[in-house]
Amino acid sequence: MSLRNKTVVITGASSGIGKALAEEMAKRGANLVLGARQYVTLCEITAELQDKYQVKALAVQADVSKEADCELLINQAVLTYGGIDVLINNAGLSMRALFKDLDLAVLKNLMDVNFWGTVYCTKYALPEILKTNGSIVGVSSIAGYRGLPGRTGYSSSKFAMNGFMESLRTELLKTDVHIMLACPGFTTSNIRVAALAKDAAAHGETSMEEGKMMSAEEVAQRICNGIIKRKRTLIMTRQGKLAVWMNKLFPAFVDKKVFDLYAKEKNPLIK
Repeated sequence: MSLRNKTVVITGASSGIGKALAEEMAKRGANLVLGARQYVTLCEITAELQDKYQVKALAVQADVSKEADCELLINQAVLTYGGIDVLINNAGLSMRALFKDLDLAVLKNLMDVNFWGTVYCTKYALPEILKTNGSIVGVSSIAGYRGLPGRTGYSSSKFAMNGFMESLRTELLKTDVHIMLACPGFTTSNIRVAALAKDAAAHGETSMEEGKMMSAEEVAQRICNGIIKRKRTLIMTRQGKLAVWMNKLFPAFVDKKVFDLYAKEKNPLIK
């Protein structure tokens, strides 16, 4: 499979992994439909990619927590390019707060973006993906396999995404539609800076050492390669693979190891 001249829809495309995915797809000759709330930034990105790689790119302002915005995003892709080959559900929010201190609006916000955004976009794109035997990708997390302290809403939303994608894959087993869950490890992006605190305000700083993390560009390359190879699941780090398997085999032991790990982060929530 080649991505050249394929129509690719990417949500959360104005920064981080989404922006890196847009550039990687443009390098490979895909036609792009980029969705995010930051419309001016999206327009700048599409103009740059069109000029640099001589591809077609469309910016659509979309808040994926709103069903109507997701429907508009997909409809614009179909009207502009005549169909959709790949949908990458990348838009996401994180959080950092203990549940006992948390405003429940934070959890609802994360579910609306991380889970419902995936559901809405997939619902409207699926008829087109069925026609093209295309791919639906969910950018998930190891937090969707293993709950993390101080991230109850984030882990819950990613567990929900994983369950949704797995159920959909099984429903479509007798079709040629490709469903992939992509789970990066800790990645250098603004997700921790933008993570919601207990009162729903952005933290404004990272709680981890960003320099040792995988780059958004490497994550994008791996996701594109996974789409081409029609991978089922893409867990991108050895630490992530170990965490998934250890959690299945020795969950109580992993509880302790995860507690110890997060007790060492900057300004730890647990001690």
